[in-house]
Order: sequence, then structure tokens, then C-alpha cells
Amino acid sequence: MADDGGISRLKKRLNAIPKDVREAVAPDLLKSGNELAATMKQLAPEDSGDLKDSIAVTGPGEQTPAYSQPGGSKTLPENAVAVTVGNEEVRYPHLVEYGTSKTEAQPYFWPSVRLLKKRITNRTKRAVSKAVRKHWGK
Repeated sequence: MADDGGISRLKKRLNAIPKDVREAVAPDLLKSGNELAATMKQLAPEDSGDLKDSIAVTGPGEQTPAYSQPGGSKTLPENAVAVTVGNEEVRYPHLVEYGTSKTEAQPYFWPSVRLLKKRITNRTKRAVSKAVRKHWGK
């Protein structure tokens, strides 16, 4: 007969990993979000500075700014970070990024994402792997 204590201990370990991993990865997600926001601020055109000032990082479990996306604010899951652009006063970030029939595009959002995507992905993978190794033996 199999040792039920061993199986229940293994189940307990497997169930504990996701919570521990989420908690351990959160600082790296925030670091990546802040790095992405800083790059966007460097690349964003500056007229009055309002566009740059509207770039915001929203952490796990927090609510995004109300006017930063269609449909209003959104509460992020505990394993996510969002970088948004726009607020009550700045309702035009997409017009700057993509341009209009009267103004040329001045991309800052997607070039930042493309520039940092690999670094952010690798940082997140390392954080998850480290957290799984650290918490596996609990």
C-alpha cells in the first residue's frame, strides 16, 4: 500500500508553489513595469510633458487609471503588471503613437515594448525558476 502521507505532502507542496511563486515574482514584475515606463518616458515626445506624466505602472491587485484604456479602469490579477498611458486630462496617447491624417506618428509605446520584451521575458522566467527551486522543498 502506498504511503498516503507522502502523496498528501507532495500535493501540499505542489499547491503551495503557485502562491509562493506569485509572491516571489511580484517584485520582478514591478521592476520590469517600471523599466518599461521609464523607457516610454524617454521615447515619448514632449510638448507640455502631460503625455509623459500620464505614463503609469499598475501593480498586482491594483486598479489601472480610469481613462487609460477603453472600458474604464480594471483591477489586475496578482500575477500581472500594466503600463498604461493616459488619464482624465490626457486622452490622446494613441493619436501620438499612430498619428492622424494631420500629424505624423511619434511612436514611443510599441518601440519600448519591442526593445525590452526579451529582457522582461528573461527576467520573469528567471524569477519563476528561482521561486520554484526555492519553494519546492517546503
